[in-house]
Amino acid sequence: MRPLDEKETTAVFEKLFKFTGPNLKHIVERPETEGPDDPPGRYCFRLHKNRVYYASETLIRRATNVSRERLVSVGTCIGKYTKTGSFRLTVQSLDLLAAHARHKVWLKPTAEMSFLYGNSVLKGGLARITDNTNAGDGVVVYSMSDIPLGFGVAARSTQDCRKTDTNAIVVNHQADVGEYLRHEEDL
Repeated sequence: MRPLDEKETTAVFEKLFKFTGPNLKHIVERPETEGPDDPPGRYCFRLHKNRVYYASETLIRRATNVSRERLVSVGTCIGKYTKTGSFRLTVQSLDLLAAHARHKVWLKPTAEMSFLYGNSVLKGGLARITDNTNAGDGVVVYSMSDIPLGFGVAARSTQDCRKTDTNAIVVNHQADVGEYLRHEEDL
């Protein structure tokens, strides 16, 4: 487990900024509250076996007592580096993204299952979308009862969504909570 280098940090922050925008500073500067005896610290990002973890400094210090070969994970795995070297957010980062999301999409109950099977969001299944969402922005997908279901990339802006037909793709799927069942051997 090691800190991210400059190139890796840039890739992680660019991907997180796509979803959180200026709220990224709340993720980075978030104070930790581990215990009453521990001095206040911060949260940080660490790389271990091509996966990026988000954990408190206190937890990172405690994890240094475990050898690298025996350490499975520490904190929350927010993403991983692919074999080609690009960074990809994983579904485990959904709670972090949902808490600080800039753009949101709510699905009708009839479209939730389709999204959870890994399909993109069609305009016919769209219930609401935040204003000023542009094509290419990262969005967090919610159910009508404000439960985060996953995240993706907006295929159309808010204004374009109003004009398109019901079979047009509005959000391209990236990850959803159904992946825990579909790919449980990889997670």
